[in-house]
Amino acid sequence: MKTKGAVILGPGKDWEIVELDLADPVAGEVQVQLAASGLCHSDEHLRTGATPLPSYPALGGHEGAGVITKVGPGVTGLAEGDHVVLAFIPACGTCRPCSKGLQNLCDMGANLLTGQAISDGGYRVTLDGDPVLPMCLLGTFAPYVTVNQASVIKIENDIPLDKAALLGCGVSTGWGSATAIGNTRVGDTVVVVGVGGVGINAVQGAASAGARFVVAVDPVKFKRDKAIEFGATHTFASMEEALEPVMELTWGQMADVTVVTVGEINGQMIQPAVSMTGKGGQVVVTGMGSALDVDVTLSLFELTLLQKRVQGALFGGVSPRTQIPALLNLYRSGQLKLDELVTKTYKLDEVNQGYADMLSGKNLRGVIIYGDADY
Repeated sequence: MKTKGAVILGPGKDWEIVELDLADPVAGEVQVQLAASGLCHSDEHLRTGATPLPSYPALGGHEGAGVITKVGPGVTGLAEGDHVVLAFIPACGTCRPCSKGLQNLCDMGANLLTGQAISDGGYRVTLDGDPVLPMCLLGTFAPYVTVNQASVIKIENDIPLDKAALLGCGVSTGWGSATAIGNTRVGDTVVVVGVGGVGINAVQGAASAGARFVVAVDPVKFKRDKAIEFGATHTFASMEEALEPVMELTWGQMADVTVVTVGEINGQMIQPAVSMTGKGGQVVVTGMGSALDVDVTLSLFELTLLQKRVQGALFGGVSPRTQIPALLNLYRSGQLKLDELVTKTYKLDEVNQGYADMLSGKNLRGVIIYGDADY
């Protein structure tokens, strides 16, 4: 079938709306008509080239929710008409990481940036006959996608699809970074560095877990003000500005957990985060930087003698099949803010404006909404 989509033709280029060819699902796949797609910072890394790709063009988008329109052979537990969220990490349930309870590290994720479908290694999206690489094998910057069932999470029909789309990455990643990987406990002090679409959910996750102090750090006043609405107790413009107040708040004990969710992370940010963290505490590194940036500033003396930890986090450390339904239940009960996350909605052809707004600090999260004209 023909569908339009937002692609980049090379690193550093803007998103362009083109007509694409989308193949029908083969064994183990479904086709989904999307209602919405989130505008996540990771797709900006794709555009700038910070996340390298083997070839171009690339179809952006890895947060989406919609309705299944076609089902391929051998698919189980999914049917036409089902409402689903697409998770940017597939979860097969049978590989070694999955069998160890690490479905967020499923072996099927190895080819996420190759564009080659999990089922057979082929390409589901083409442009003028040439392969197109869909972001995370999803490509939600198109109103229709053909994806493997391992990336599809069925949800109940009462959940608004435009809000559910955010659970495919940003909400789950931020919440889990504070609660699962960070293991925030009642009475803890949690510092969240970078309060964008991921960090704001680390803030509300830490608050929900019972943290006594939730300190949000971001240079943008709009985001600091929003952080208060999502559960932050204190806000600061930089880690340097926050250091002494955190020391005073905790009587010198410092943070139990520091979550780094900066959109453009670099190695110089790690040591200030470690210094913000107390004895036996943990720095959770969730933000992504350039694949070529391998230099980190870190006091090994402090790391060893104060028994601190620096821990990476992918999808918040929790299985998509566990996290997404659990968070939707919290949304139903009023304990998770989803509606309030969306600052502005866009049409597909406004994708470049959406990212301009994100980079200028105007949005917590922008969302592309698909309508009748897109299908």
